[in-house]
Amino acid sequence: MFNQYLDKICSEYINYSQVCAIAIGGSTSNKTSDRISDIDLYVFVDKDIPIENRLELVKKYSSNFEVGGEYFGSGDEFFVETMNKQLDVMLWNIDWFENSINNVWEKYYPSNGYTTCFLHTLKHYRIIYDKNNWLKNLQDKLKTPYPKKLKDNIIKRNMMLLKDKPFASYTEQINKALKRGDFVSVNHRIAAFIASYFDILFAKNEILHPGEKRLVEYAKNNCKKLPQNFEEDIINLLGAINPDIMLILDDMVENIRKI
Repeated sequence: MFNQYLDKICSEYINYSQVCAIAIGGSTSNKTSDRISDIDLYVFVDKDIPIENRLELVKKYSSNFEVGGEYFGSGDEFFVETMNKQLDVMLWNIDWFENSINNVWEKYYPSNGYTTCFLHTLKHYRIIYDKNNWLKNLQDKLKTPYPKKLKDNIIKRNMMLLKDKPFASYTEQINKALKRGDFVSVNHRIAAFIASYFDILFAKNEILHPGEKRLVEYAKNNCKKLPQNFEEDIINLLGAINPDIMLILDDMVENIRKI
């Protein structure tokens, strides 16, 4: 029943002339989803689908939706009652996506953390529709060995950011923030530090970066080379999760709303 309704929704997107390919990604394609996981549907287009057409489609399957959101890129989110699942539809331009892949895999451009995330996403796509084999051909590029130059560039750039830059490395910025008692800044820079740390770790192991979720577990299961005290250091750095964190967040949102 689950796949029946998902197939039906995918068929509706295929009917749009702008659509070139459709794939399922995220935890659903990786088979790591749980009962609260969303379904990530990637719809690749050569030009934008009009908002009114997207809204018409979504309303057929949901009474609880957000269409036309641009908070994390173009996409629509809606709860499909017949599936009892939230569907996150990402509408990605084919030229933008292909350039993003080529810039990393063929031109070896590193980022400040998360360098190979799009590559990991591409590699694990379950392709539903591919009009001209564009997505499959792009996926096939990743069958070549992990480029040594990309590996070296990721490690060099992110080690510089961690501590090796003569000025404004993350550790220097965190040290200054601690001395000032600026714990908002400390938290902000530690998040960036962690992003670069895992980018280095996955590059060293020639593994594509899986994203921002379950990184410790993923690294332990997939990396042949782990730093000494790997998990212990992460726990000591980030500390225990405050069990009241959701109450605190709710209070903060409501209190800022009031002003």
